[in-house]
Amino acid sequence: MIKNLVIVESPAKAKTIEKFLGEGFKVKSSFGHIRDLSKHDMGIDIEHNFTPQYIIPEDKQKLVLELKKDASNAEIVWLASDEDREGEAIAWHLKEALKIDDSKTKRIVFNEITKSAILNAIENPRNIDTFLVNAQQARRILDRIVGYEISPILWKKVKPKLSAGRVQSVAVRLIVDREKEIEAFKTTSVFKVTALFKAQMKNTSLNTTLNKRFETKQEVLSFLEDCINATFTIDAIETKPSKQSPQPPFTTSTLQQEASRKFGFPVAKTMMVAQQLYEAGLITYMRTDSVNLSQMALSLAKEEIEKTFGKEYAKTRKYQTKAKGAQEAHEAIRPTYLNNHQIEGDASQKRLYELIWKRTIASQMADALLEKTTINVGISSRKEQFLAQGEVILFDGFLKVYSISQDEDASDEKSLGIIPKLKAGENLELIQSKAQQTFSLHPPRYNEATLVKKLEDLGIGRPSTYAPTISTIQKREYVVKQDTSPKQRDVICLTLEKGKIEEKKIKENYGAEKNKLFPTDIGIVVNNFLIQNFNDIIDFNFTAQVEKEFDEIAQGNKDWHKMISNFYTPFHSEVLKAQETSGKTSGERLLGVDPKTGKNVYARIGRFGTMVQMGETSSEEKPKFASMKKDQRIDSISLEEALQLFDMPRSLGEYEKEEIIVNIGRFGPYIKYGTTNISIPKTLDAYTIDKEKCIEIIKNKPSKEKKVIKSFEINKKSVEILEGIYGPYIKYDGNNYKIPKNTEIENLTIDEVKTIIETPVKAKKKVTKKTK
Repeated sequence: MIKNLVIVESPAKAKTIEKFLGEGFKVKSSFGHIRDLSKHDMGIDIEHNFTPQYIIPEDKQKLVLELKKDASNAEIVWLASDEDREGEAIAWHLKEALKIDDSKTKRIVFNEITKSAILNAIENPRNIDTFLVNAQQARRILDRIVGYEISPILWKKVKPKLSAGRVQSVAVRLIVDREKEIEAFKTTSVFKVTALFKAQMKNTSLNTTLNKRFETKQEVLSFLEDCINATFTIDAIETKPSKQSPQPPFTTSTLQQEASRKFGFPVAKTMMVAQQLYEAGLITYMRTDSVNLSQMALSLAKEEIEKTFGKEYAKTRKYQTKAKGAQEAHEAIRPTYLNNHQIEGDASQKRLYELIWKRTIASQMADALLEKTTINVGISSRKEQFLAQGEVILFDGFLKVYSISQDEDASDEKSLGIIPKLKAGENLELIQSKAQQTFSLHPPRYNEATLVKKLEDLGIGRPSTYAPTISTIQKREYVVKQDTSPKQRDVICLTLEKGKIEEKKIKENYGAEKNKLFPTDIGIVVNNFLIQNFNDIIDFNFTAQVEKEFDEIAQGNKDWHKMISNFYTPFHSEVLKAQETSGKTSGERLLGVDPKTGKNVYARIGRFGTMVQMGETSSEEKPKFASMKKDQRIDSISLEEALQLFDMPRSLGEYEKEEIIVNIGRFGPYIKYGTTNISIPKTLDAYTIDKEKCIEIIKNKPSKEKKVIKSFEINKKSVEILEGIYGPYIKYDGNNYKIPKNTEIENLTIDEVKTIIETPVKAKKKVTKKTK
């Protein structure tokens, strides 16, 4: 009989905890949820107060039987799943599915996997918090209803196998809306004027920027001409102290953002690495929207700072959580042992841990003290002024540990440097003044981290949902993450030097983007359909309000059945209305008329993705179809580009008496050579690839069947011994048979072949040909 059975969510966590508890305790893992709503139907009894119908998935049934046996043999069962709504629900499902009696069930929670935290949890068990369980159930049920009722409408009205989701659809809308803003954006240009001066009394220089931007070249020329004979004098020097304060310790959202900025980590990778650190007992729980640190952590941080940097660097701070609808009072993400500046692990684990350690320590350090100086340079012939700004760090404070980073899209004025000691009234000599054309930038596209920030700002989603939401919208191909190559443009540059003005045009790269989120055509069409028919579901305020209601349920202030009922009645009416009144949509766009046939050419969504169509579906003559390239979009493809797509299949002549045909199938571009289909590498364009390149690909194709070594006939059917990539094998009647090791292939007789076929070494494998 087991005295104490502890059940946690993950096997990695189980190993760590078992080391702390020792004898008398057996620690097992549930490997996440053990029950869920059925995948074969809605799994919710709408008629009976939205009762969820939970099932144990096939892949969990054996585990549940093992856990049930262990639980029945244990004196006490400690349910130690995570300290959030999802974790609370897992604990409740374990109790229900394993049929554990109340008298022997104890719920324990901990924010970090350390010996003291685990032993403290054992000493302070509690009951399962049904309010938290209800909040999780409400979210799961509402999201299932939305997906289950809207998705079939999308299959019928847009394209098969599409899905809608309460949070994922809002995330897609944000990305589509941003793309519309970018398309509507009109670029404007102004001229920014800078000047380099030399102090007459000292051999020092001063870089300045004019306090005005000019809209036209004529205005700039007029200004520079006025500067030719002007006198430049220091009108004023202002020096004032300033300070910079550290940022709070990490929440889930801010960790995801900072790891993206500093390391380029995708959101999912950040969460995976953080989970590994948590389960190894190195950091506190990584799904949190709290910036609070425990009193113990504050004391340890102060001690570590004073020991490492000195007393003047320590400043205890308590931060307030500002996120909308912040959940339960967890701690911020911090190292479990603040005296561990670094850890053992792989490169990603080391980098993320160090980031968390630095941010935590910096949050408890003194402000950086700065001195900012501004110099105003007057122009005798104009009212504008040149400005020079500089700053000096008097005391580095928290900057000794942590540098504040910004999103690449944030307005980034150049970091201020040190400026020379000068006096008001002093005249300056103009060395050079340069006026360069600058262009306004369209609103930045979201990357994963900035999308998380936007969702958090709107009060949509929670720490546990950000990463899954972003993964889902990419998996569904509503959104793609990609880079854009830089474009080039001409920039006018006017330079005044030694009394002469010179104009020249320089080339400037612009528009390069890395790892940005773009809506796909499918994403845009689905978004537009949902706005037209289910505007509430993807309304930002509505979605945020639903999150608030989940919070009220978690606090015991709202009944979850009533909340779901209030949502379902109007929502279901919208579903019925959309089924009856919404039309089929494909995002169709008329591109023009084919000059050869006089038929209309369209771009639209088809069964297998975006495509172009020549002719009408309603006409007697069947229209022609062609798949669009991955980088082509319905709203931007031209008629000429569309017509080129109909060039497929392309015949490029013969090679060794077999025709070479280039075509595009469901799985991408390929070469058809005889009876063989060979994929064309992604780096090559199927529309421009030539015969020579195709022959090279054909020659280099790794053949699964290089040659026939021997052939026989059994029951009037061909038997071949073939050279395969894993060695020789027998092919007979559509099946493959492995030849035993150490067999002399050349001397194999028909009787030996029969024996191998009748008693194969491995199970037979039916040969099926894939068609492009």
